[in-house]
Amino acid sequence: MTTNPLQTYGSWIAETDDQWPEDAREWALREFIDTFAVMVPGAVEPVADKIFANVEPWGHGPCTVFGKQQTLAAPWAALVNGTIAHVLDFDDNFDPPKAHPSAVLVPAIMAVAEQEKLSGAAVIDAYIVGLQILGRIGQGLNPTHRNRGWHATATVGVMGATAACSRLLKLDAEQAARALSIATSMSSGFMSQFGTEMKPVHAGLAAKGGIMAATFAKSGVTAGEDTLDGRTGMNRLMVGPDYEELRDTITHIEHGQNLRYELESVGEPLLITEHKFRVKRFPTCGAIHRAMDGVLDLRAEHGFTAEDVAAVDLHMPRVHFNNVFYTDPRSPLEAKFSAEYAVGCVLARGRCSLQDFTEEAVWADDVRSLFPIIHRHPVDKLEGEFPTEVHITLKDGRQLKSVHEWPKGSKAAPFTMDEYWAKFDECCDGVLKGQALAAMRSALAALPELDDAGDLMRTAAFSPA
Repeated sequence: MTTNPLQTYGSWIAETDDQWPEDAREWALREFIDTFAVMVPGAVEPVADKIFANVEPWGHGPCTVFGKQQTLAAPWAALVNGTIAHVLDFDDNFDPPKAHPSAVLVPAIMAVAEQEKLSGAAVIDAYIVGLQILGRIGQGLNPTHRNRGWHATATVGVMGATAACSRLLKLDAEQAARALSIATSMSSGFMSQFGTEMKPVHAGLAAKGGIMAATFAKSGVTAGEDTLDGRTGMNRLMVGPDYEELRDTITHIEHGQNLRYELESVGEPLLITEHKFRVKRFPTCGAIHRAMDGVLDLRAEHGFTAEDVAAVDLHMPRVHFNNVFYTDPRSPLEAKFSAEYAVGCVLARGRCSLQDFTEEAVWADDVRSLFPIIHRHPVDKLEGEFPTEVHITLKDGRQLKSVHEWPKGSKAAPFTMDEYWAKFDECCDGVLKGQALAAMRSALAALPELDDAGDLMRTAAFSPA
């Protein structure tokens, strides 16, 4: 066994068998359903047109872009579609890398599959492979990487997309290792972009980068051998100069994040079935979902309304508050990263849906008037050490409390397949309907059996309703 993670992961990508457990294949299909669901309304967001207008002159090709008739070359289609998949912040989360995996993997995989006319089975296989490598590299950098402000969807996402594309293009072990090395040169993205249109563009850039890294490696472009682990490797540069001290003194390990690259057993456990996903119930940053669940549960149990509430006290890990840092959001994008807006929304309206992120909804007084009574209490512990506590004080003096370790839609309380399809239908409402909706739904359900996965992508070339 080599101690170089590039070689170890390259060999695993190229040589591991594709006889995955049936539940792994089913979970992969579920995330394709979820990702296509959020891409339908994402396609009509302003940033989708902005990015498409920029890249459209750069290269036409065979690959479909959501909501467009013009097809593009694979990297540009993945760039636009990745942006579309992440723009609503309604796409899934994955715990090992603390990233949004499917917004990166699905657009990259589908662009290559459409270009190469590959099967749905190959697509599912590439997703499982890409997710495993994305998770393993993320575990080797986290929790510090994410907590220090790197956007792992971008930085680690490109590594997973590269692995998936290497699998689809049948790179050998040496080529796949080189592809991962090349991808480290495309790894970037800061949390300081949260609340802006560049945040979803990170997912698009990672998807594009995965295609480019794999194809560069296939064509023989050379790359360094110490770019994941070395004096100037990804771990030391993107964790910090205290990387080795942190690695050697870590005591509390969550989601396998131990600041070490797993090399002895890359594929065991299989992360897709071991960790599953955090599928979003609300189109907001997932860091606030435990609190939102708590407010809704208390509201349902005790029957109060926003007018009855004197105070809401949120006791959450500081790292969660770091993600939802807008205390007075000035736009729908900023509102997605605001604890005050998210909690105020479910308290005032009993819901938090796509309709709650228009300019009118974000500026409405029913939610904004609640900001002063919502109080933050950061706790210096990781999410697995401290569950989110919501303390509500009613004007009649009653004190109510909820405690949530996991949000709904996560491993502890996963969506059923019916709930995946319900989210799909809800997301498509008002954008995709009739025969176009039926065609996409049918192709999605049949994805594992499709001879040409491009048949699914071509259903995305719709004209928005």
